[in-house]
Amino acid sequence: MKALLIGGTGTISTDITKLCVEQGWDITLLNRGSRNYKLPTDIKLTTWALDINDESAVKAKLDNENFDVIVNFINFNVQQVERDIKLFAGKTNQYIFISSASAYQKPRANYVITESTMLANPYWEYSRNKIACEERLIEEHRKNGFPVTIIRPSHTYDTYSIPLAIHGEKGSWATIKRMLDGKPVIIPGDGNSLWHLTHSSDFARAFVGIMGNIHAIGDAIHITGDEAITWNQIYDILGNALGVTPKIVHVATDFLVACQPDLDGPLNGDKSVNTVFDNSKIKGLVPNFNAKIRFDLGARMSVDYFLTNLIVQQPDPEFETFVDTIIEAQEAALRQVKSKIG
Repeated sequence: MKALLIGGTGTISTDITKLCVEQGWDITLLNRGSRNYKLPTDIKLTTWALDINDESAVKAKLDNENFDVIVNFINFNVQQVERDIKLFAGKTNQYIFISSASAYQKPRANYVITESTMLANPYWEYSRNKIACEERLIEEHRKNGFPVTIIRPSHTYDTYSIPLAIHGEKGSWATIKRMLDGKPVIIPGDGNSLWHLTHSSDFARAFVGIMGNIHAIGDAIHITGDEAITWNQIYDILGNALGVTPKIVHVATDFLVACQPDLDGPLNGDKSVNTVFDNSKIKGLVPNFNAKIRFDLGARMSVDYFLTNLIVQQPDPEFETFVDTIIEAQEAALRQVKSKIG
């Protein structure tokens, strides 16, 4: 089986690339090569060092090529989907679009999510763009037989990433360092909303089972683990992996969003919402699939990597200031209220 993976070295896609090669797939990566260091040096695959946005160069490469599967891991708007339809129609038996589980209805009508749950997210443009992409691809499938499969990941992490409720632009390290230094860290709301975390190696096993699977054509499937845990539990697990007890400060989501409006999508549109996924569909399509890595095990792998690799230990003074300011403001307000009501 022959596949073209556009990207192929991200949080979700690196383990997919590795597993495909292990299973004997003939893999071609189309990317700019900036993160190929994440792949083993002895892995056997073909690399096209191209930018997918360079349509003429990609089209030239495709002229004498056909693939069983083409996966684009880096599509975020309808214009990019339109480009792919033009480039890949007639060139593959299956085109896989990576959508997002954040596209599911907010606020929830039912906390248990199936693939038939309505798609609607008024809080996050990212999610609305993914919905628009899905709609365009399904339209193309219905009208012209474009062989699309839509995959909706939820919160997927790997060795190189640590899942957090909020973080700065430079990633997870600032929060991990705060825990190690005994500084308080913020969890939105009361921390008791349920959340799904999926290790990328588990995601890969389900995803590769979808590749070339004729029963997935024209359909949408979410891929997550079954483990639903609260944000309080997530931070406690991370603290345990670090050998510390995290000092958690709960801050209302509405207050966080009022202070930093760009948190509206990631929080109200995603992480602050109670979420439980029904995974019957992926298990029906990929027999015997079950997530194997509980978060307490995955967290230890990620934490070990962060503690031993300077490349991810990026200071983030802007985020540190934000956290300190929010906590100080909340504590000052509490003192003021207490002083008035005695």
